[in-house]
Amino acid sequence: MAKVKPFKGVRPPRELVTRVASRPYDVLNSEEARQEAAGNPMSLYHIIKPEIDFESSVDEHDACVYDRAVENFNAFQKNGWLKQDEKEHYYIYAQTMDGRTQYGIVLAAYVNDYMSGCIKKHELTRRDKEEDRMKHVRVNNANVEPVFFAFPDNAELEEIIRSVTAGKAEYDFVAPDGFGHTFWVVEDDALTERITKAFEAIPALYIADGHHRTAAAALVGAEKAKANPEHRGDEEYNYFLAVAFPASHLNIIDYNRVVKDLNGLSAAEFINRLEMNFIVTDMGLETYKPSKLHEFSMYLGGHWYRLEAMEGRYDDNDPIGVLDVTISSDMILRDILGITDLRSDKRIDFVGGIRGLGELKRRVDSGEMAMALALYPVSMKQLMDIADTGNIMPPKTTWFEPKLRSGLVIHKLDD
Repeated sequence: MAKVKPFKGVRPPRELVTRVASRPYDVLNSEEARQEAAGNPMSLYHIIKPEIDFESSVDEHDACVYDRAVENFNAFQKNGWLKQDEKEHYYIYAQTMDGRTQYGIVLAAYVNDYMSGCIKKHELTRRDKEEDRMKHVRVNNANVEPVFFAFPDNAELEEIIRSVTAGKAEYDFVAPDGFGHTFWVVEDDALTERITKAFEAIPALYIADGHHRTAAAALVGAEKAKANPEHRGDEEYNYFLAVAFPASHLNIIDYNRVVKDLNGLSAAEFINRLEMNFIVTDMGLETYKPSKLHEFSMYLGGHWYRLEAMEGRYDDNDPIGVLDVTISSDMILRDILGITDLRSDKRIDFVGGIRGLGELKRRVDSGEMAMALALYPVSMKQLMDIADTGNIMPPKTTWFEPKLRSGLVIHKLDD
């Protein structure tokens, strides 16, 4: 059962939130962060991407960069750009994209739940990326950015969300990317207690986005517990910052592929090979988007094609084998194009569906890529089934939008 708690959030004053809040550290590069933070000393990028305070020649993993992160974090608090709440709270965070709103509960998740598997993952993590975020958590002694969880729908928590969001929001703004962000503080002690109790009935939490941040936060918490000879188990470092959404609120969008070459095949030869496992239909010049599972869209030679995987070529009873990312990875990328390692092969790149299929067409038409493949998105049920069975999704399977806005609230590990 999930163990969570409220916490004393460190937050910007209402009038400063739009100047402080930023996109997550991992969705933009250092130069993009420099540009977004230009002229704004309050931007959270000075904490989560502190390399922007140095010349571009300085390695973002240099010790001086991590030191600058904590210097900036302390300065933000000294300047009043971030202030800590006097009492522990849960918070409700709503995100709006394309007229659709999803509501999450901001909470402190339990480190041991991650270690025991009650917080479930569906992706592998890389140690180098974990270590980068672990250094950031260590130097700041805080979870500056939240992780993104899902949980099975729960009527009690839905009712609490409705109750809180009927009141006045603490923050309510539209970010430069057009996504809306609204944030409420749960002030009522009785509601706070109900949230804690309701999560005790939740069998598991699922990492939707932020596997490396989750691992880093939990591992630092475990480090602190091991290093403390008077460890009790109720210290703040036993918890880390998360936003948990009911599964039905979330919408996974497509995560598509572009490939540099056809592995020595002509376009006609490539299509002939595809026809061994797919029904291939030339859809002409008009953009074609997959409309169901096991259906793919391919852009090649100025034309869009519909690819429908033939029955018997996949196993609907296999939680991994049934995924369209597995079907395409095995029967197209591996068997025809010779791409076996999606994490490291330089012949393939990945494009989040938020960019639209027009981005796939652009990259092929420019000559940079030879072929593009669009996939029907994974469902939340598939994600949760895979996590429940202890399986791991192939790389680059899920893309969640909108991303959590960083800087709305921070969790300190010592208070």
